[in-house]
Amino acid sequence: MSRENLNDLVAFISVAREGSFTRAAAQLGVSQSALSHTVRTLEARLGIRLLTRTTRSVAMTEAGEHLYQSVAPRLEEIQTELAMMGQFRDLPSGTVRINCAGHAADLYVWPRLQSVLHDYPELKVELTVDYGLTDIVAERFDIGIRLGEQLARDMIAVPVSPRQRIAVVATPAYFAAHGVPKLPQDLAVHNCIGLRLPTHGGLLPWEFDKKNQSCKLRVSGQWTFNGSAPALRAALAGAGIAYLPEDMVTDALEAGRLQRVLADWCETYDGYYAYYPSRRQTSRALQVVIEALRAH
Repeated sequence: MSRENLNDLVAFISVAREGSFTRAAAQLGVSQSALSHTVRTLEARLGIRLLTRTTRSVAMTEAGEHLYQSVAPRLEEIQTELAMMGQFRDLPSGTVRINCAGHAADLYVWPRLQSVLHDYPELKVELTVDYGLTDIVAERFDIGIRLGEQLARDMIAVPVSPRQRIAVVATPAYFAAHGVPKLPQDLAVHNCIGLRLPTHGGLLPWEFDKKNQSCKLRVSGQWTFNGSAPALRAALAGAGIAYLPEDMVTDALEAGRLQRVLADWCETYDGYYAYYPSRRQTSRALQVVIEALRAH
């Protein structure tokens, strides 16, 4: 295939993936009119309509969907192989895209990669905080970071953190005013700070285990957040009781800003793992990032 034909395919795939000539043109660094002309030229040469255009959207035809599914993965493989040529240089380079929850981003990804990026100025990291079970392959992330129980199949997994444990906490002033719960059921009369995460389809239930006893509670309160960091801030401000990973509140507990309850009801669970698709080779940049994230 000539270079011009290959460029036409790249243009079509960019438009199909973005669903927009405007976004695809910006991504490719060309004008919208030039990109539209390139795609029309490809359609004319093939004698097939690949895209259906309206004033507001762009959608693939059946033929366009077939071409996209056939060609896009192959072109991505080629781009990956070309990017991997950087491993033959002395320093890793390129962008590594990571998808993870805010807790893991704050406590593990940022602290471990900060110095790595300082050492390798040509290495870039794009970090997306996401509490959903994102398909990292479909969304073109290089690495995902999840709890062990949430790992996708057919992935290479590397431990990032030790086993985790939940801590039920509030300020000493809150407990002085409202009393200290002795059993999980006592939380029903307390102002509990909720978390609404897409992985649970609603409010995160508070789970407790103690020997042969276990329970899962739907708590309520005045505040609900979609991330653990704002829930921690609310707890520190005295807004109620929070249900948070232990390592998020260690400093506050040691400083006396928070007080822990129901500790004997909180068992450990599997920690975080960095995972990525199984491939014969990985880029030098990805190797450096994975090794930095690995829990030693």
